[in-house]
Amino acid sequence: MLDSAIGQAGVIVALVAALTGAATLVRGLRSGRPELLRRGRTYVWVILLGAVVATAAMQHALITHDFRLLYVDQNDSLQTPLVYRVTAMWSALQGSILLWALILSLYLAAVAVHFRARVTDPLVGWASVIGYLIAAFFFGLMATASNPFVTVSGVPPLNGPGPDPLLQERILVAFHPPMLYLGLVGMTVPFCFAVASLITGRLGEGFMVETRRWTLTAWMFLSGGIVLGAWWSYDVLGWGGYWAWDPVENAALLPWLTATAYLHSVMVQERRGMLRVWNLSLVLSTFSLTILCTFLTRSGVLASVHAFSNSDIGPELLAFFGVVLATAVGLLAWRGDRLRSPGAIDSPLSREGAFLANNLLFGAFAVVVLLGTVFPLIVQALDNSQITVGGPYFNTMTLPIVVCLLFLMAVAPVLPWRKASAELLGHRLRWPAIGAVGTLVACVLAGVRGVDPLLAFCLGAFAGGSALRQLALATRRQGWRGLVGRSNGGMVVHLGIVVIAVAFAASHSYERQTTLTLRPGQTAVYQGQHLTYLGMQDVSGPNHTGIAARVRLDGHTELPAINDYPMSGNDAVQTPAILSTPLHDVYLTLATTATGAGPVSIGVIVEPLVSWVWVGGMVVMIGALLAAFPGSRRRSSSAPASAPTARQPRRGAAEPATAASPS
Repeated sequence: MLDSAIGQAGVIVALVAALTGAATLVRGLRSGRPELLRRGRTYVWVILLGAVVATAAMQHALITHDFRLLYVDQNDSLQTPLVYRVTAMWSALQGSILLWALILSLYLAAVAVHFRARVTDPLVGWASVIGYLIAAFFFGLMATASNPFVTVSGVPPLNGPGPDPLLQERILVAFHPPMLYLGLVGMTVPFCFAVASLITGRLGEGFMVETRRWTLTAWMFLSGGIVLGAWWSYDVLGWGGYWAWDPVENAALLPWLTATAYLHSVMVQERRGMLRVWNLSLVLSTFSLTILCTFLTRSGVLASVHAFSNSDIGPELLAFFGVVLATAVGLLAWRGDRLRSPGAIDSPLSREGAFLANNLLFGAFAVVVLLGTVFPLIVQALDNSQITVGGPYFNTMTLPIVVCLLFLMAVAPVLPWRKASAELLGHRLRWPAIGAVGTLVACVLAGVRGVDPLLAFCLGAFAGGSALRQLALATRRQGWRGLVGRSNGGMVVHLGIVVIAVAFAASHSYERQTTLTLRPGQTAVYQGQHLTYLGMQDVSGPNHTGIAARVRLDGHTELPAINDYPMSGNDAVQTPAILSTPLHDVYLTLATTATGAGPVSIGVIVEPLVSWVWVGGMVVMIGALLAAFPGSRRRSSSAPASAPTARQPRRGAAEPATAASPS
């Protein structure tokens, strides 16, 4: 019972500190008393202390099998390995809310440290107030409707079912949810400063400078979390895919889309003072979407293979989303007259024109995904009928958008501000265009067919060539230090996105699958892969038993298996075996089992280039990290908006660093 008491005490302390800190800061801001502002900022450490204490109590209860705690009783067992006892904290609703609150507390503490010299700045003060109130909501959830420290009534059980079997299959569960939450929760910081800028009326470019790096950091984690989630799905679920437009997948993608749009268009505001309303709307929308998607995936209103718990906190989450949305819209309307941009786009064929088109495409992408995700709910609310919106809708609607985005990724980095000439574009795009045409010709000669994948390969080469050209110019001027900075780090991100797009197109367009029925010692050849079935063998672990087929595949012995988790109700879980190479993956599943010399059915999927999806994700994160640091030749953020446009360089001369497109 000690873990429950300590955990609840931590939650209550953090809740009271968040409310008290917010009230203290508001009093200080309204009265102009610096001592209250300084006192109010200290409450962040009490909030963090409460979150850490609650988390430590939960982890201690899980690790020591304290089944007197209801959450432990439902998500732990004596047979669960240690690593999955630790990860059980985010394997169900109440624990995932605790993880959210812990990460939010860490972000608030990081903001307090970063702005420690500006304690009396009203912008920082109001941002802290908003952060405290958001923290109060999540700690309030844990104190009421989503309490992770409820105890078992009556005699405590001697054992529990353990986490969902799918959450005990791969170590990726230890990294995917925390990284995803670091991204989603991190979007709170730019939201707080956006609201603070609207409250204080400080609507210039200073707000953008304050939040860009915070947004980029959260975006980096969110990107990594999405890719790790796709990898986990591919490695665990046994269906051979990694993206199915599942509601939980869409929930993470939506704020990623709006945050990506913001990271591009914020450059226009910093350089030209334009798109103020648009940028504020993107920041507010990104945080709002994190709350909406938390409601969709954690309230039980949508079914998902990734959603491992249902709950009754839907009304609270929906009400909080309504408050966030109403606050955002109300503040934008209140400050509307002061948000007019002083400049205008001189030419569509310019950097700012390309970024505006880029934003419209990302906005359209988000609308398509959001509509497909919530449409089943709308239909159910109207006539109580059940429908699903699947891959065909999303693929058909998003393919033209992705094609246009790849094209813009190639063109935007070479465009100057204000206006570009045809001669300038021809000079800067010549080699990327030659590379794209060469790639297309080589693919056709190699027998590659299909309009969609050929278009993806061609545009991927075009965008990748443009990014490589910019990086080559930067490194020629500054050596490897030229890779550091917003512009060229963005080019590394573009390369990662190109790798993902090409791998996605190849793996989806040229995937081949079959089911082979083999007897022991029998060999089959499929898509050039030699498979020999050697027989069945028992497999077991501390938390499961199972049976696996021994398959000899290109000199390797693979073990596709079916595992049973007795403590979880004997749920049978497919455990695929995957042989990965740079060119393709061979994905094996055990469809049926056999005894003795009987035949067995083995599912075989051959997917080209699929491992490059994970490589591309790593490149994206590396690029985002490079972009978070200021480059050695970065133009001062105080440069006037009327700075002259870049002139066309002499042939063979290095172009200015400002010619690269940020990401």
